[in-house]
Amino acid sequence: MNRLNVVLVEPEIPQNTGNISRTCAATGTALHLIRPLGFELSDRYLKRAGLDYWQYLDLSVYDSLDEFFSKNEGEFWFFTTKARRAYTEAHFEGNTYLFFGKETAGLPESLLKSSPDRCLRFPMLERIRSLNLSNSAAIAVYEALRQWDFEGLETNGVFPR
Repeated sequence: MNRLNVVLVEPEIPQNTGNISRTCAATGTALHLIRPLGFELSDRYLKRAGLDYWQYLDLSVYDSLDEFFSKNEGEFWFFTTKARRAYTEAHFEGNTYLFFGKETAGLPESLLKSSPDRCLRFPMLERIRSLNLSNSAAIAVYEALRQWDFEGLETNGVFPR
């Protein structure tokens, strides 16, 4: 069975992490936060952005990337503007981890250099530096879920009469 995970490495903006938390809660995606964080987990902006979905979130927090890797196994994908491959070229399967770096610097270069074939990007105009972190995470999560035919998710709404 497929299991989706989002990993935020040193996120800095509580509203972005809150929005990502809401996306994760709505899709059954686990969220992993790697310290240091640019906010406290009790931050009101973080809580407000996640609304009342916190009870549905599978959240884990780690003190370092080393701790994270010692406790988790699976398929690791790294999202970066430096990648040569578009996110649509990846085939997500199994226990999948989607990594995103902090808003001001992205993922550590050492991590990217260790797995260049696992680095993915979102196509955009050359003059644009990057997409918003929460938007990037949502695009990646829904691409993986699309590839998995939205397994376990409600796909049929009820239209009002």
